Amino acid sequence: MNQNEFMQLVNPFKDKLFRVAKRLLVSTEEAEDATQEVLVKLWDRNEILDEYKSVEALAMTMTKNYCLDQLKSKRAGNIKIVHNNFTDREASLQQKAEDTDTWKWVEKIMNNLPEQQKLIVQMRDIEEMEFEEIGKVLEMNEQAIRTALSRARKVIREKMIKTHHYGIG
Repeated sequence: MNQNEFMQLVNPFKDKLFRVAKRLLVSTEEAEDATQEVLVKLWDRNEILDEYKSVEALAMTMTKNYCLDQLKSKRAGNIKIVHNNFTDREASLQQKAEDTDTWKWVEKIMNNLPEQQKLIVQMRDIEEMEFEEIGKVLEMNEQAIRTALSRARKVIREKMIKTHHYGIG
C-alpha cells in the first residue's frame, strides 16, 4: 500500500480518532499527538491492514488504548470531558447561557461515570457510532453496551433532575 492509498483509507475517520482522543485527554495538543501516534502505528502495519474487517474499528481501539495508557502513566485522576460544539444558532442569549450551564453539569456528571460508560456515551451519543462498531472497539457484545449506555444515561438523567429541582418542593 502506498502513501496515497493509505491516506484515502484513513482520511474518512481520522477526525473521529482526534475527537475520541480529545474527549479522553482534554488537551488539543495531546489529542493531536495521540492521533498522529495511532496513524504512524497504522502506517507501520500498512501491509497487513487488508486482513482487518474494519480498519476504522482497529484505529478507534488503538486510539482508546493509547489514550488510556497516557492517562494511567501521567495523571490517572485528572480526567475531564470537554465538548464545545453544543450551541443552538437561533437561541436567545438566556437560552445559550442555560444550555452552556446544562452542558457543564452533564460534563461534571460524565466525569464521575466509570471509564467504560463514559466511552460508550461518547461513542454512541456524541460520535453517533453504531452499537456494532462500539462493540468492536471496546471488545464487548452489543447487549452489554446497550445495558451500560442505559445505566449511564439513567445516572445522567437522575442527577440532572436532582440538580434542576434542587430546593423545589
